[in-house]
Amino acid sequence: MLYAIISEDVDDSLDKRLSARPEHLKRLETLKDEGRLVLAGPHPAIDSDDPGNAGFSGSLIVAEFDSLEAAQHWADTDPYVAAGVYAQVRVKPFKRVLP
Repeated sequence: MLYAIISEDVDDSLDKRLSARPEHLKRLETLKDEGRLVLAGPHPAIDSDDPGNAGFSGSLIVAEFDSLEAAQHWADTDPYVAAGVYAQVRVKPFKRVLP
């Protein structure tokens, strides 16, 4: 089943994001290589594809996992969690309708 991992950043998270980004992306690449990743990306803190020093306010990942518990475990072990990037992470079942 698909799950949405919806994360909200702490204030001024940009430096923490940058330091943990290679390991975070490595895990996403693994999901992609396994054919389980639907989409992933950050929410810019301002209305721009390149927010610069404004940074990001959170992230969204939609991916396939065997269960809600497996998705929650994956989210809990994200390098961004360990680096203190996220203030909150929610994992919810997701039903894809389109496209």
